[in-house]
Amino acid sequence: MKYSALALLRGALSGPDSWSPAWRSPEPKPEYEVIVIGAGGHGLATAYYLARNHGIRNVAVLERGWLGGGNTGRNTTIVRSNYLFPESARLYEFSLRLYESLTRELNFNIMLSQRGLILLAHSRHDLDAMSRWANAMRMNGIDAELLSRDEVAAAAPLLNLSPEARFPILGGFTQRRAGTARHDAVAWGYARAADALGVDILQNCEVRGFTRDAHGGVTGVETSRGPIRAGRIGIAAAGHSSVLARLAGFSLPVTSYALQAMVTEPTKPALDTVVLSPGTGAYVSQSDKGEMVLGASLDLFPSYAQRGSFALTQGILASTLAIFPSFSRLRLMRQWAGIVDVVHDSSPIIGPTPVPNLFINCGWGTGGFKGIPVGGWTLAHVLATGRSHELAEPFQLERFYTGRLIDEAAAAGIAH
Repeated sequence: MKYSALALLRGALSGPDSWSPAWRSPEPKPEYEVIVIGAGGHGLATAYYLARNHGIRNVAVLERGWLGGGNTGRNTTIVRSNYLFPESARLYEFSLRLYESLTRELNFNIMLSQRGLILLAHSRHDLDAMSRWANAMRMNGIDAELLSRDEVAAAAPLLNLSPEARFPILGGFTQRRAGTARHDAVAWGYARAADALGVDILQNCEVRGFTRDAHGGVTGVETSRGPIRAGRIGIAAAGHSSVLARLAGFSLPVTSYALQAMVTEPTKPALDTVVLSPGTGAYVSQSDKGEMVLGASLDLFPSYAQRGSFALTQGILASTLAIFPSFSRLRLMRQWAGIVDVVHDSSPIIGPTPVPNLFINCGWGTGGFKGIPVGGWTLAHVLATGRSHELAEPFQLERFYTGRLIDEAAAAGIAH
């Protein structure tokens, strides 16, 4: 069904029985051309682009839980491309441009709000670093604008601009095309579009092992719903990528950490941009429902617990209230954590693995949501052609042998 105002009116007049499910719930077939493990944003985008860009429709997306129930449903929804190095700039800018046309392409409103993102400078050192960062972005062809203290105050008047503040604000810089998108809408939009092209999305289908041929290449997976064969397999499982890699017999330079987020009770519109304080690790935006969405830095101990530590919750709330004192009147409603996969240079891994016919998309760390479109695009390319996409060439697993790392820890915006 194509969504439109006319379809909405027709459905309203004819009742709920006239609406078909957004995607099917099929039984697994014995064999597929390609299997993608993980029905989050990256896995669903991979399946969609396999079908749309490469004409490969005999595809299964396997998810041990429910669609979009992992990191895709547990993040702070920020999209941006303000990265430092040319390789990262090209990757994330491509992703942001895909986001800008995604609602129309998928015929599904992802609620993209390009409200801009402001990074705060709390010291002269911050100002110098941001000047270098903004200039690097401009050289890479990406919009960036340095802001004075007064310009920051005009954009976010609730900030604590007192010279005696715990974190004084001296200025900052902004990417005006950055913003937020609705996380579940991104997953649902890709799922609906992939299903319409013939992709099977198999929920409650846990991968428990890999089947191999005589040469060590993967030929399929063992799942909780039985064995499924495939000529090529892609892993897009974020924080659990290293678990699946071990099942396949190799290791990844990935450590999984909890990354916290929380929301306050709703309030009237008060913040129409995203504000990020690299010096404290706090970042804040206001959701369409009026909640203040607060993000934090990593709990720096390996964990698969989707809640995070109280010490970091306390620290990030203190930092946020130092920047926005008026938020002290708001009650905190919910707190949670996603499990992020962090590598040594805080940049993703996209491409082949040491195991023949097995490919991977992981290591996005705290940047996974903003990288969904390009992550799916580039993993689909290597699955379909056997060759890495030019955008993904610098992000191969082999860089950890050659030492050609792309250290984007600073541009990630929060402490790694």
